[in-house]
Amino acid sequence: MPAPDSSAGHAPAGSPGLPTNRVSHRLDGVILRIGQAVSWLWLATLTVVLTNVVNRFILGRGSIAMEELAWHLFGATMILTLAYAVVSDDHVRVDVLHEKFSPRAQAWIELLGIVLLALPILYLMLDALYAYGYRAFERGERSQAPSGLPYRFIIKTLIPIGLTLVAIALASRALRCATLLFGFPRRLEGDGSPPTR
Repeated sequence: MPAPDSSAGHAPAGSPGLPTNRVSHRLDGVILRIGQAVSWLWLATLTVVLTNVVNRFILGRGSIAMEELAWHLFGATMILTLAYAVVSDDHVRVDVLHEKFSPRAQAWIELLGIVLLALPILYLMLDALYAYGYRAFERGERSQAPSGLPYRFIIKTLIPIGLTLVAIALASRALRCATLLFGFPRRLEGDGSPPTR
């Protein structure tokens, strides 16, 4: 999948209807760079999975630690790239009516959904999840399997970190909706989105 153009003055691919402003442009750029960097973890995940397959089914020796590492890498990559999907508008939409609305109506729906539903829910989740990761660190949690992985707090802390990135991506998207609807924050010149009335 080609990376959206995050160069100055261009909106992320897949969302040409939403104008970009200075704040959203910077936030989106950070999220896109993190997503592109983290996407390399897919290669590490694939390598670990293939190593597990060869070890278990060809060499006849499995490793619980390697199996857990595969799941941890898969989970880390998924959670840390969710924000990238929001910024690049590559996530699945379940609202079949969305595309039939005007750009302004779409922006209103998106803005209200982000501000009234998504961000408050993420706030409540993050409040609990950072404490969840910290408790795992304090207790020195490790896998329950004798030969499993130590440092369980790492994967538990990546969950709220990934959701924090999603919250930043959603806040940026809300700002873009506000630019379309209210003209504030001011549109970034040459952002490539069509003019709005």
